[in-house]
Amino acid sequence: MNSSTYMEAYLQKFLQPFKHLKIQLEEITTATNNFNKENYIGHGGYGKVYKGEVSHSKGRSVVAIKRLDRTSRQGIPEFLKEITMLSDYKHENLISFLGFCCEGSEMILVYELASRGSLDRHLNSPHLTWPQRIKICLDAANGLRYLHDPRGTHRRLIHCDVKSDNILLDEQWNAKVSDFGLSTMGSANEQHSLIVIPAAGTEGYIDPMYWMTHTLTKESDVYSFGVVLFEVLCGRLCYTLVNKGHVVKEILVPTWIKSYEQNMLNDIIFENPNIEPMPQSVLKRFSGIAYQCLKESREDRPEMSEIVTELESALNIHELLQNEEFIGKWNEQLYEYQEMIKTAEPPLNYKSEDELMDLLSKGILFNGGKTWFWLNKKGEHCEIISIAECLGSDAKRHLFSSNYNSRFAVGTYSIFRRKDVNILHIRTHFLSPGITYTVNVVFKFKMIKERRCDPISLKYRLQGERESSISYLAYEREDGWWACELYHFTCDYRIVHFQILFEDYDNEDGLRVEGIEFQPLENVSLQIKVWLCRKPFV
Repeated sequence: MNSSTYMEAYLQKFLQPFKHLKIQLEEITTATNNFNKENYIGHGGYGKVYKGEVSHSKGRSVVAIKRLDRTSRQGIPEFLKEITMLSDYKHENLISFLGFCCEGSEMILVYELASRGSLDRHLNSPHLTWPQRIKICLDAANGLRYLHDPRGTHRRLIHCDVKSDNILLDEQWNAKVSDFGLSTMGSANEQHSLIVIPAAGTEGYIDPMYWMTHTLTKESDVYSFGVVLFEVLCGRLCYTLVNKGHVVKEILVPTWIKSYEQNMLNDIIFENPNIEPMPQSVLKRFSGIAYQCLKESREDRPEMSEIVTELESALNIHELLQNEEFIGKWNEQLYEYQEMIKTAEPPLNYKSEDELMDLLSKGILFNGGKTWFWLNKKGEHCEIISIAECLGSDAKRHLFSSNYNSRFAVGTYSIFRRKDVNILHIRTHFLSPGITYTVNVVFKFKMIKERRCDPISLKYRLQGERESSISYLAYEREDGWWACELYHFTCDYRIVHFQILFEDYDNEDGLRVEGIEFQPLENVSLQIKVWLCRKPFV
């Protein structure tokens, strides 16, 4: 058996588990008009990309078809890696893998079509507002967080080639991370993964520590993403071509770092008369997290989850500052916010109203550390009341645990196959009158569960009601906590008193309850969902 025949046999055996994703070459050539230049939409390290309409694992649609260039440095390993990885790793901010073709000398990958192309094409677009730019970065950060923090559902994946060229945009400007040909798997449930491999990636984006030591960690992706954040901020790629004939690049990252450290961001930030300037409080938060990503020491770089939090906060503040109705309410309630901050634990300092707004949008502990308070994107008040505060003297101290990263020092409270009645005395502190709130139990399962809706069957009764109810469904949120929706009510006063009697929970998983949450009801479909979850107990 010659080498080419052996390789063909190996490929077919390897691809057998993915045969449901196979697309015939004839269909692909028909869809692309035999790879006609009119269907050509781009080019990467793997090869040329075309668009065409084909039938695939999820139906039929216009897709992106990536055809291996036989002269490319990437080849069979990258082809197989994309198939295996993208079959297992699915997230709304990762490009969806739809199928492949491996016939003769052709190795073709098929993806969902991101109609607006890659982010690098839009860095200096006068049509992208700052909120849109921040949202694109947030989407990409969420995709990378999913890869870095699998929460036990799959192995950690280090992308190895994070750059604006590999962040694709759909029609609604939603960002999706793409191109996993250089990606490397790390350990499944370890806090740190260190892999020794030859340095790979794209000049200008590669982590200097990875380049020098060949040791790869998830912080290498963080560095590369920091470069992307600065590209978005500055509206340009991280390099300029000094000599196009020899492809000599001048890397701009050191200049950007210096500008930040010397407080000269206004010299590099992207400006266009069609775009309103970024508010200084938003600029401070956005540039601050970008700078942290580029720290020389990997230990000083943030986790992707921290980057997501900072970008969410930047976007939230920007939206609040553009909301005239909120600004009016803010001015009316400014004194109360200032008094609230004085009781925060730990004590918080701020130098301006923008910084105060920033603190409140991220969330603060007050009321002796028993209440977590924050403002949502509309400026509405949200709270979580600690389970310890709700139970009061009824709580059994040995059932508390500090092992679940709770917002509250006392930690979570165990409910595990319990049939005795737990009475929660709940007193809100600063809700928004006229707002309809959902009341949620916030918790974690004692046993690791995959992210999905799960049956929970939590039986309870509200003060003044004769019939008991059961909340049947719980769902995991992006912050890692689960929520079980009980009911909703329209708030008439900022301070509300009521009781919930938890009468029965009989499930082998067990719950670690953090507290009772009050979130404004967002839309009608959610309202229907809440009432479907709550059914009278018969």
